[in-house]
Amino acid sequence: MRIKKDALEHIVAHAEMDAPVEACGYLFGSADVVEWALAVANVEDREDHFTFDPQEQYEAYERSARLGIEIVGIYHSHPSTPAVPSAEDIRLALDPGLLHLIISLMGGEKRAKAFWIRKGEVEEEPLILEGYSRDFG
Repeated sequence: MRIKKDALEHIVAHAEMDAPVEACGYLFGSADVVEWALAVANVEDREDHFTFDPQEQYEAYERSARLGIEIVGIYHSHPSTPAVPSAEDIRLALDPGLLHLIISLMGGEKRAKAFWIRKGEVEEEPLILEGYSRDFG
């Protein structure tokens, strides 16, 4: 999966800003590229779990329809653990069509990894960083 540089920068900045709480949000784009990321509030306000704010979740899908750009995945951060899906991440991954991007801030390092999670099976998806995207405001 290709990801635009500014989308990844936005996700990392969100993860750093919300740490030690898990940051979360949506990934917008197409089948082969993440163009844009939208931060969503974590109503759990915890460092080991996230739940999207329901109103912001609705607004993300509304924006997707209005702009004609697909929601292709979700992202969340692991402030103090590796960028791999936890048992809970796997258990709660109910839509096999969504990419799961995890940002780890463990040990001061910033790592991003993407995964497909289908029926409890995890498959890493290589990330390819690209130039900047257009503004989807």
